[in-house]
Amino acid sequence: MRRPTVPSTGELHPDRGNGNGDGDEDAQVIVVGAGPAGSTAALYLARSGVDVLLLEKSAFPRDKVCGDGLTPRGVHQLVRMGVDIDAPGWLRNRGMRWVCGGRQVTIDWPDLGSYPDFGLTRSRHDFDDILARQARTAGARLRTEVRATGPLTDRTGRIVGVSALAGADRQPRTYRAPLVIAADGASARTALAMGLRRDPRRAIATAGRRYYRSSTRTHDPYLELWADLRCSRTGRDLPGYGWIFPLGDGRVNVGLGALPHRDHGPVDLRSTLDQWLTRLPQDWGLTEENADSPFRSAALPMGFNRHPQYSRGLLLIGDSAGMVSPWSGEGIVQAMEAGEVAAETAALALLRPGGPGREQALRQYPSEVNRRWGRYYRLGNTAADLILGRYGYRPLLNRHVMSSPALLRTLARLLTHVADEPSHDLIDRTLHALLRVVPAPPARRITPAP
Repeated sequence: MRRPTVPSTGELHPDRGNGNGDGDEDAQVIVVGAGPAGSTAALYLARSGVDVLLLEKSAFPRDKVCGDGLTPRGVHQLVRMGVDIDAPGWLRNRGMRWVCGGRQVTIDWPDLGSYPDFGLTRSRHDFDDILARQARTAGARLRTEVRATGPLTDRTGRIVGVSALAGADRQPRTYRAPLVIAADGASARTALAMGLRRDPRRAIATAGRRYYRSSTRTHDPYLELWADLRCSRTGRDLPGYGWIFPLGDGRVNVGLGALPHRDHGPVDLRSTLDQWLTRLPQDWGLTEENADSPFRSAALPMGFNRHPQYSRGLLLIGDSAGMVSPWSGEGIVQAMEAGEVAAETAALALLRPGGPGREQALRQYPSEVNRRWGRYYRLGNTAADLILGRYGYRPLLNRHVMSSPALLRTLARLLTHVADEPSHDLIDRTLHALLRVVPAPPARRITPAP
């Protein structure tokens, strides 16, 4: 579908000549945060002819806690964005290797028409910089070292921009636009300041990772995942999994994620990781002497845990909307896909004059999010509450599943949300039928202006 090209609305007068970002600026859309969600939204907005201002609190390149792995669904998004995935630094993988209960199995990515048949790894230190540069090349005005400090609102309570501190000397700045997209991560500062709270019924997962130098594993053609780890303090099954992802540059990303049930308490990720590493072969080199980074951890807001995703001129995408998958803990692809949907919604809304017509167009964003992912996330939240947050992935990878290639392929495609539409094979048909019987999530109330 051809994307709309949005003319200047006349509401604001962007200073396009202010290339270094000195002083206050106006735009048609402001995107707060230049992670995968924000950069994707800014790229698609710029391609549609929207004057978009992308604000990032850090300077690039910068680090981010992540597994650094992309499924074919994520690769598909990169191709759509025009990223050169054949350039140096990208490492392709053929699929996943699951380890559980003394067994290990490999599952190749499916050969579907809608997605490539390979995944990728790339350090987030490089990845986010690449996407931000791609957005800038498309025409977005990127401003780094600009920390948004709060929303600017009009007398009706509608957001009309953000205040910020810019540069090393933290100079106060004002950025104005009729629409703001919040992509400021798990902190969700912009959403919180606008009164959009997290759903307390949805748990917050945590993940931690560390880089190790490992010549024997750095070019592994599979993403390795361990489902039989134990929490160091309690001895319970880890309510998550461990991973070893090759980066192809002499290093591997080693980490684990946990979605602890509220009755079991938090998990000591660092000591659980250390305990796991003692089980691994010595020739892998995953020892303290080969560590290439400190251990770092971060929160993973999951399962659409913040609603509504649109309110009073503000659209939420990525971690700020709690879009991490409750099935797998994957967040990059969900962030990029939501960024594209939010950008298209905003571009179409800007074709209308400010008022009820534009507001009606903007309210299509949460409806579209719900249409695309609502049932999948609702089923995933149920699975997380009943199984994954209590017992981890061991029940899903029991000996019967591990010995059945068909069940393994079905489970893998469910966890990664990789299926053709229309259906390509029996697994596609099974997954689509499963989601159709899940009741659609109830519509969320849009917070009216006071």
